[in-house]
Amino acid sequence: MATQCVTKVELTVSCENLLDKDIGSKSDPLCVLLMNTSGSQWYEVGRTEKVQNCLAPKFAKKFIVDYYFEIVQKLKFGIYDIDNKTVDLNDDDFLGELECTLGQVVSSRKHTRPLVLKNNKPAGKGTITISAEEIKDNRVVNFEAEARKLDNKDFFGKSDPYLEFYKQTETGWQLAHRTEVVKNNLNPTWKPFRIPLQSLCGGEMDKPIKVECYDYDDDGSHDLIGVFETTMTRLQEASRTSPAEFECINSKKKQKKKGYKNSGVVSVKLCQVVKEYSFLDYIMGGCQINFTVGIDFTGSNGDPKSPQSLHYISPQGVNEYLSAIWSVGMVIQDYDSDKMFPAFGFGAQIPPNWQVSHEFPLNFNPANPFCTGIEGVVEAYRVCLPQVKLYGPTNFSPIINHVARFALQATQQKTASQYFVLLIITDGVITDLDDTRSAIVNASRLPMSIIIVGVGGADFSAMEFLDGDDGRLKAPTGETAVRDIVQFVPFRQFQNAPREALAQSVLAELPGQVVSYFTIQKLKPPHDPQLQPSAPSASAH
Repeated sequence: MATQCVTKVELTVSCENLLDKDIGSKSDPLCVLLMNTSGSQWYEVGRTEKVQNCLAPKFAKKFIVDYYFEIVQKLKFGIYDIDNKTVDLNDDDFLGELECTLGQVVSSRKHTRPLVLKNNKPAGKGTITISAEEIKDNRVVNFEAEARKLDNKDFFGKSDPYLEFYKQTETGWQLAHRTEVVKNNLNPTWKPFRIPLQSLCGGEMDKPIKVECYDYDDDGSHDLIGVFETTMTRLQEASRTSPAEFECINSKKKQKKKGYKNSGVVSVKLCQVVKEYSFLDYIMGGCQINFTVGIDFTGSNGDPKSPQSLHYISPQGVNEYLSAIWSVGMVIQDYDSDKMFPAFGFGAQIPPNWQVSHEFPLNFNPANPFCTGIEGVVEAYRVCLPQVKLYGPTNFSPIINHVARFALQATQQKTASQYFVLLIITDGVITDLDDTRSAIVNASRLPMSIIIVGVGGADFSAMEFLDGDDGRLKAPTGETAVRDIVQFVPFRQFQNAPREALAQSVLAELPGQVVSYFTIQKLKPPHDPQLQPSAPSASAH
């Protein structure tokens, strides 16, 4: 962790002249960003939204990346035509990519390059433009908006309106945010939304902001209803009792039509600027991250005495469970201040009466299940293994509910002082999928995340299902998780990769999960990190 994160950078992506892969309509592009800081291991940073039927998309979702001055951070922007609901992009049409470094993008501010196919040939006339901006301002703006008497642009039914907010830049207007579409309604109320203040006006309250109102069409030919310009100063006058109101003007219609007044009125009922803390703000502001380790001792791992077993300890003293505990533990222990880890096993028969247990302390001491440091967890695992009988079934829910009880007590906190992370190391075979789904949906309301590391080469489809990246996980009752709290990592993919690659993959989603919980709960760090002596951003030990 010696390298210091110099700053956070926001990347905005747009494309022109994309290849058209859809018969009868246009491509539905999405951009995925991969990063590589060492060797040949690329990992995914994030994805934009999909833009329907469009060969010149402006993506509203931005990428936020940490910029390390002293590391060459390779970036790969991949554009795909999305034809299905799967997370895997291999079954979608590839429209081209650009490989460059973050340094190149940062130094040119606006970076336009041709897209190439996998064989390095040009992807038609397709180009990609990436704009980079340093994030200096951690304020966001919460909006509530509605409209009335919008022009009807549809022959059948009514308009399907949405808004686009644009920031003024030296090179023209840049898309800052696109709202959801409200179907078939000339008097829509949009769901509350938030826009980073920097994306909207660079923190300048009197800088012009352009808002365009469109009627959404599935074929991508969205009709402009009207436009208005405003500033944050004017928007902040809004309140629920006296909203800030703006006439949408359609200049073409205004020229043609005598007595034209407007194409409808947009009414902003709330425009509130709030401070948004980052993961490092919470860590450096005194938030404690409490890690608990859960290890799978079920029969599907194979007999520990047999070299084929995932629990078999080789003559060199290693196995996949030990490797995973070491590799992942070394990363997470940096963030756990007391370095005391409760460690549990599940799915084994345990002495003295050989009952199956789904949450037994590795040190067999229920009153004090803590191990000192990762070394302590490894030692407890080595001592415990020959004393238990691998059995089953593979139930995750008891250990999830165990940690959730502690996380529930922490919901009384008045500041962002406690967060819990459960690390489950498993061969991926799961018996109580429904109970586990319910346990995760329940835990999604608590200050808690779950990282599942899959060892061995089994079918991990159930684990990927629990990691709700392709939509929110639902409990069997139909109740939906409030936020995605599960991160699944297949350990074998990282066995030959540098340790940093595994670390980045394991912890990729945790910072966002911590921030989302404390933001929803409106909790601040115990002490303001901005007032601390300026500690280097990356050394959050």
